[in-house]
Amino acid sequence: MTGSREPGIVGRRGFLGYAGAGLIAMNPAMKSILRLPTPGSRIPKVGLQLYTVRDLLKTDFEGTLGKVARIGYQEVELTDFFGRSAADVRKILDGLGLAPISMHFDFAKLPAGLDQMIADAHTLGLSYITFAWIDEKLRPDIDGWKRVAATLNQTGEKVHAAGLQLAYHNHSYEFKPLRGQLPYDVLLANTDPKLLQGEMDLFWITDGDQDPLAYFARYPGRFSQVHVKDMGPGPGPDHTMVDVGKGVIDWKKIFAHSAEAGIKHYYVEHDNPPHPLDDIRVSFDYLKNLEF
Repeated sequence: MTGSREPGIVGRRGFLGYAGAGLIAMNPAMKSILRLPTPGSRIPKVGLQLYTVRDLLKTDFEGTLGKVARIGYQEVELTDFFGRSAADVRKILDGLGLAPISMHFDFAKLPAGLDQMIADAHTLGLSYITFAWIDEKLRPDIDGWKRVAATLNQTGEKVHAAGLQLAYHNHSYEFKPLRGQLPYDVLLANTDPKLLQGEMDLFWITDGDQDPLAYFARYPGRFSQVHVKDMGPGPGPDHTMVDVGKGVIDWKKIFAHSAEAGIKHYYVEHDNPPHPLDDIRVSFDYLKNLEF
């Protein structure tokens, strides 16, 4: 029979296996000596929130995206079409090998503008429709936040029916207490996890004196996207943004809980980078090589 062995004959690999097992049996301490280090996890694809390079996109849209791709970014999140159609943007991104995952849409355009948002999302091939700002007049108190949550649930039902996922991006104002409650807690508690995912901005939640890991544990699987931007040393409340890896946020500690959080997409962002292309390269290089 092909591949059979004669009884009683042990191959070299089998002999070594038996020998190793024998050594461990004789001396259990050998287990720690023979155990090889387990390689750490890495971010599979580093993305970029294109707001970071918005000023360059205004003057050289396709050229700037080409530079983003050459740095090594594979995924992008959009905020603007810069005068182009969704179809034109999709064609450019496809040609550069950049996958559009999400876009920040305007919450103020609900409900009338939702159909167009969904249409644009389908044209672009997005997975997420994300809202990133709630006008202050809509959130004066806890009841206002509950009304926002109700709107997000209703919107999420239509977005889900269209084969997409609704998401919400935080800033730091969600962590300023109202009547002893944090608006972010009210928002998450009053929305359906299937209809609304969190896009956690890890700078702003830190700026709001909150621990991302506490939210990962309280709402496991709720945060499928994150914004990755680092914080310079110094007191708040107006912390400075710096390139990822150049600040005080412990990325290894946070991303070690990626599975618990449900993170699928990691977007580098810097609201006001001094040298946008240089800055996004520094952040990319750090995250590409980060093990956690």
